[in-house]
Parts: sequence; C-alpha cells; structure tokens
Amino acid sequence: MKIKKIISIIENWVPLEYSEDYDNVGLIIGDEEKKCSGILITLDTNELVIDEAVRRNCNFILSFHPIIFSGIKKITERNYVEKTIVKAIKNDISIYSIHTALDNYKFGVSHKIGERLGLIKQEILIPKKNTLVKLNVNIPLDHYEKVKKQLFLYGAGEQGNYKNSSFTLDGSGQFSGNEKSNPFIGVKKKNIKVDEKQLNLIFQKHKKSKILKKLKEVHPYEQISYEVYTINNVNEEIGLGSIGDLKNSMNSKEFLRFLKNRMNTKLIRHSNLIFKNIKKVAILGGSGSFSIESAIQKKADVLITGDLKYHDFFKSNNKIILMDIGHYESEQFTKKIILDYLTKKIPSFACVLSRVKTNPINYY
Repeated sequence: MKIKKIISIIENWVPLEYSEDYDNVGLIIGDEEKKCSGILITLDTNELVIDEAVRRNCNFILSFHPIIFSGIKKITERNYVEKTIVKAIKNDISIYSIHTALDNYKFGVSHKIGERLGLIKQEILIPKKNTLVKLNVNIPLDHYEKVKKQLFLYGAGEQGNYKNSSFTLDGSGQFSGNEKSNPFIGVKKKNIKVDEKQLNLIFQKHKKSKILKKLKEVHPYEQISYEVYTINNVNEEIGLGSIGDLKNSMNSKEFLRFLKNRMNTKLIRHSNLIFKNIKKVAILGGSGSFSIESAIQKKADVLITGDLKYHDFFKSNNKIILMDIGHYESEQFTKKIILDYLTKKIPSFACVLSRVKTNPINYY
C-alpha cells in the first residue's frame, strides 16, 4: 500500500480543512508515492522515535504533534527538530502530523478524556465556525430526483444525526443559447422556458469539491445554474473541546482524586475549589487557556486542560474550577484513538504504537 493511500484514509476520517490556521498538519517529510512498510503512531517525533521506526520496519510515522511547527531556514542539526529531520531523511522515513485536525474531530482528544471520566451527554465545547456550506441548484423536473439522490450519496444534506436533508422551491427557468451552445432542452438561439425545482442542501465544507464534481456529472444542463457559499451557522459536529455531565456528582476533593486516578497523573494544579459538588465538566486536551470563557459561558463546574499559566488561574473569577493535569497527560490516550481507527480501516496492515516516552517533563 502506498503512503498516499494511508493519507487518504486518515484525511477521510479527520479532514485537514478543520485544522487550526496556525497549525502545520499533513505530510511534513517524505514522498507519498512510496510504498508503506508499516505505521508507527506517536504523540511526538524525535530521534528516539526515528530509531524505533527503523527497528520496527515502519517507514511512515503518524505523529500527533508536527515535528516542524514554524518555518525553518537552516538544517544544521543544532537542535532536536533539525536532528530529527536529518535522521528521518537519511532513513527514508516519512512523517505525517494530524494535530488540530484530530482536536477538532467530535470524537477526538477531548471526547476521549470524557469517556475516561464516564461523562454523559458530551457535546463540543467550542464549535468551529465557517465549516458549513450551502448549495442551491436549479434542476429540470424530470431529473430532480436523480440529481438529489446522487448528491445525497456524496454527503450532501447530512447534519448531525440526520441525513438526506433538503429544501425544494418550485419555479421556472429561462435561457437562450448562442450558436456555440448545445442546450439539453430546446434549440440554439431560441428563448426557452422550463419548469424547474431549486434544490437547497447544506454539507460539511470538506465535501465541497466532491459534491460539485458529482453535480456536474449528473446534472443534464451544459451550463448549470447554481450557487455555493459558506454559512456561519453553528456546526455542532466540528470544534474544540468537550463538555458533559458526570453520571453522579462528586465533591471537589473526591473529583480530584478520581481525576488523578483516571488520567494516571500524580499532579494536578487547580484554582480555588469554589463548588462543593462537581457535575458539569468541560475538557480541552493540550493547551486550553483560551477555552476558559467558553467553559464559564456553558456553566461548567470545572475545566480540565493543560499548560495554564499563573495569571490564567485568575480567570476562573470564582465562576469555575480550573484543573491543569499537564499537556502530555491530557493527550496520552490520543495514540489509542488513532490506532483503533486505523486497525478498523486496514486490519491487515502493520500499525503499532510507539513505546518511546516523549513527555519532556519529569516530576520530583
């Protein structure tokens, strides 16, 4: 199997269109046309991970974090990033990053933590804007059902738990082709009026190119009358973080002990324990200080995240309890999410978890 096939499987699951603008996702090092010998899944890529990939005959590293995050002007092996790049190239190993594309996946990093805590009624904490597209297209009556059904097959009209959703307007179309035209209905240079229906559909933006391609294949007109545009509706299927309820509320101290146990961490930094009981829990895996206000607005009792700075704890403002479990600790189950998906999609292919501990932080 070629590397580009692996990439296609990954991006059908978590489209890169939904990664954050600041991020660097996708194939970072390597040639997608090469045959893949095995996939090594890791949170971070460093020299030890490259060595492991060589030992385990994996020439494709699927890394959560990107090894190259910002621009590099020189590769002189003066730091771990440059050393890792050189070693990967010398050993003909490709590196791919999934990062915030997976963060924005509804059942991704934060949702997994919610599962570990047994949360119910989980939903996205910060839904991502500008991720929905609307298509309006005029179709002659006798082709309407055929075109609609074909667009449904490609994901048009899917919203949340519903599919095949559409709206129809009846109307009359009018056109007159010039001498170079080849009209499906009527003849050249004559004004034609046709009974038509306008089909209105909403879909996720990553499906846009395939849906428009299919529209042009199945629509009978030489020149199709349609419009497609991004809408700003809240999309509950894509976004950062998760929020849900504990099955049974706990007092603050009980919840801290429970959290330490479920997340395998020895240390939790937290703000004042202002609530006696904890019921509604917000989660943002990784660095999540930007999610504090959203968690407050959604009336969470606690926000679990990582990388909170000293002044971030003041932002709790006696409205929420902030709990910092650590960046690595909040993402420790991410590799398993990726492995579970790939083994379902390509069960006969070699996909393995890295055994290298990449957490750069030690505790005393």
